Amino acid sequence: MIEGIVNGFLEAVVSLPVRGPDGREQLVDAVIDTGYSGTLTLPPTLVAELELPYVIRSRSALADGTVVAFNVHGATVVWDGRPRYIDIDAVGVAPLLGMSMLEGHDLHVRVNDGGRVAIQPAEGS
Repeated sequence: MIEGIVNGFLEAVVSLPVRGPDGREQLVDAVIDTGYSGTLTLPPTLVAELELPYVIRSRSALADGTVVAFNVHGATVVWDGRPRYIDIDAVGVAPLLGMSMLEGHDLHVRVNDGGRVAIQPAEGS
């Protein structure tokens, strides 16, 4: 199970270790974004710091219709106690955790400042 907390802005936040190819690891506080279908976004500065390998250039439309281009990099995160290799979108200033990371899991959030966030494998997964 992955646990987190709801912050004062009523954002559900979980901490994930992100590991680069040389084994360096950074603990990242990511806001769960159910409107984001990807896995994880990281600021380009952190991607560079961890020297995450480049995968591809991609584009996506934001909620307001704006199209943004960004680089995609590979990294390993510790997810549910196990290493998991994922593509990371290098965009924005705050890490976002998307629905592709949550696939096959149940998300429970107590929506109040300091509320509990719990992510666990779905029954039968």
